Amino acid sequence: MGMEFLCYHRDRPGSVALRGELLEQHWSYMDRYATTMIARGPTFAEDGDTPTGSVHIVDLPDPAAARAFAFDEPNYQAGVYRDVLLRRWRNTLGRTMWEFSGGRVGGNRYLVLGLGTGQAADLAVPPDPDGLIAYGPLLSDDGATWLGTAALVRAADPDTARAILTPERYAGIEVHDWQFGGRPSWPEDAPQSTPIRAPSAISQR
Repeated sequence: MGMEFLCYHRDRPGSVALRGELLEQHWSYMDRYATTMIARGPTFAEDGDTPTGSVHIVDLPDPAAARAFAFDEPNYQAGVYRDVLLRRWRNTLGRTMWEFSGGRVGGNRYLVLGLGTGQAADLAVPPDPDGLIAYGPLLSDDGATWLGTAALVRAADPDTARAILTPERYAGIEVHDWQFGGRPSWPEDAPQSTPIRAPSAISQR
């Protein structure tokens, strides 16, 4: 039985051009994980255009495989990213982002990342789950220690997205603009009720 991991590569400033050069290499690398990918996509600065990072949630055999996934990725090897957050994660919703009823596009989408210690918080699915694309706790490698919560959500604005977590239980909560990533037709059986725009180095991570 595998383990689920969240990997958040944060971009190095000025790396957009290099991202574009490595797009096909990045896609080809991620193709190897097509059957175990739970969610993926880029985060953006407040301007909505400048990429700030890349999120991948994937089912892997063990922590060693997760580290290899994170550090062997072509963009990381080439210096696109400045650092990586890698944590074990639990798929509370029990589905992938391609099963989200809201589709690949439409509305504002966010990565909500709450880091904390102590007694676990927000383990249950929030009472209004319609906007949840992915949701679950961040855990230690052995799964025994709670380290926070990570979610991908559709919400009206960043404050609404942040409100899915209990703020006093976290050392800090980050909210980043996010959108679905991957090849336009990846995976092949992904629901695509809304037309997908042409791929670019920014939008298809």
